[in-house]
Amino acid sequence: MAEEEKLFNNFKSVSAKEWEEVIMNDLKGRDYNRSLIWNTYDGFKVLPYYRRENIRGLAFLNSMPGEYPFLRGINKNGNRWLIRQDIVADSVLTANAKAKELLNRGVDSIGFKFQSDKLITESSLTELLKDICLTDLEINLISPPEKCKYALVFRDYLSGRQYEKNLIRGSISADPLGSFLLNGKINYTAIEELADVISNISDLPHFKVITVDGTSYANSGATIVQEIAFSLAQGVEYLIFFTDKGFKADDIAGKLKFNFGIGGSYFPEIAKLRAARILWAEIVSSFGNKDKNSAKLITHSVTNLINKTIYDPWVNMLRTQTEAMSAALGGTCSITVHPYDVVTGVPCEFSERIARNQQLLLREEACFDKVADPGGGSYYIESLTASIAEAAWDIFLKVEEEGGFLESLKKGFIQSEIDFSVKERIKKYSLRKDNILGVTQYADKSENISDKPVKSLLKTDPGLWEEVEIKRLKLFRYAGLFEELRHKTDVYSIENERPVIFILPVGDPVLRMARARFSSNFFAVAGFKIVDNNGFKSVEDGIKAARVQGADMIILCSSDEEYSKAAPRAGKLLENEILVIAGNPQCRSELEKKGIINFIHTGSNILEELSRYQNLLIG
Repeated sequence: MAEEEKLFNNFKSVSAKEWEEVIMNDLKGRDYNRSLIWNTYDGFKVLPYYRRENIRGLAFLNSMPGEYPFLRGINKNGNRWLIRQDIVADSVLTANAKAKELLNRGVDSIGFKFQSDKLITESSLTELLKDICLTDLEINLISPPEKCKYALVFRDYLSGRQYEKNLIRGSISADPLGSFLLNGKINYTAIEELADVISNISDLPHFKVITVDGTSYANSGATIVQEIAFSLAQGVEYLIFFTDKGFKADDIAGKLKFNFGIGGSYFPEIAKLRAARILWAEIVSSFGNKDKNSAKLITHSVTNLINKTIYDPWVNMLRTQTEAMSAALGGTCSITVHPYDVVTGVPCEFSERIARNQQLLLREEACFDKVADPGGGSYYIESLTASIAEAAWDIFLKVEEEGGFLESLKKGFIQSEIDFSVKERIKKYSLRKDNILGVTQYADKSENISDKPVKSLLKTDPGLWEEVEIKRLKLFRYAGLFEELRHKTDVYSIENERPVIFILPVGDPVLRMARARFSSNFFAVAGFKIVDNNGFKSVEDGIKAARVQGADMIILCSSDEEYSKAAPRAGKLLENEILVIAGNPQCRSELEKKGIINFIHTGSNILEELSRYQNLLIG
């Protein structure tokens, strides 16, 4: 220790003021806030660097792993999570065979998905679970969320077998309030039935009966903070309902489990899980729980669908890898990594294998399971955790002020909050301030998806809401808005020539190539055929080359200064081609007076502009 102190004494401490002076010098007059401060969708700011003073005074820093308020995870040692894969159980024999295969391939949590709870009988469970040791895995039975009685069928199944019930881990997917979110109709009978199930399944301490499905918020466009706030508010609604019926807070909290979606914001997703554990522990404590362990937040993390793509699906593997890393480092209890082709509706065996191996790699090679709370002590992650917890708590309190979770839904508060976030994000994608790789940026120009079965899967609902008893949440994908545009071109190309976009760079070599690359990426989003070029000596040479290529649209790429002469020359040479200027030059008004009316630039709304050009080209 003395050697360490001596070593550090050799380094002069650097104050925040000194760092700021260096940064301002490097910025060379650029705006500090615009260049280095990240304004998140949740309203709080992320600084370019963090120091010890940023976390000074945070109350939760002194807690240890496995200790209240469980910031650092629910286990004292290590960071072990379960690798989960769900199986459609239409045929119990087929599902049984697949489950046994998965258990031999590293999976230790299985979800069996049933279309109806009526399919879950002692007889079907006997076939489904044949030769499977239930103490070696977590078993999750998934049925429509308004159903719960099948939990008692599972209990009866166990009663006839020699299992130590305290070793049985698992859950059912009962979540009547979650069903209300998506279906728009509340089923009070389903909530009442839960009381009977909870009373009669107390001998399975590690089997969860209520699964608050936060992925519904995540996949309908909620931000990270909103997902936590609304999920916890939903959990509180259950706590209030059942404690009012005479249940102890420990009994109800111990039967709750939370599913969270995991998105592409790497560090915020790590901090989200840490923040959620703190808040839930505080909430359960406010209900007067006697056992600290009942305040542990049991989480299952699922890679989001809202940010996945049908076009260039291989990129989904990269997305799910960082998402799985966030979930693991955030201390989740189990993870489902969706296959890269999941949004096509029919994942293949190869994609499922890759999805499993993504987690196995993190656990077996990267050793993510060896250290409890790997992010603990990081000035950035600790500060981020505090910011997310504070922002989520503010929204949670607003929900309570509206009368609680159910009243907030009926008044439309939750839906309007998510709706606002969705509109903001769509706006940023449309302006390409945020990007969807392979869809809104760097689209694979050679890719062609024109099979008609895929078309329905591309459908999305930009309106998002549909009135029933409440404005219900609508699950969708951001990429779908842009993929529909491209798919229209793909389908058109089955019987017609794909529209040809000719990039015509001329003049200033630096600016013309920058704008040529911009234009190529811009129009590739709609699936048009792009003809790239390095440059031409004159506009006339470029127009001739465009005619040879059968161009339908010519994108003139040059400098602002040169457009005043180059654009009119190009305009006079056109026949049936559409001329587009890459940029927003000062001479734009003069060019418009001469009939040159099409411009694309960094401020263009790509969704609106491409829809307009697509209508001009293919109707």
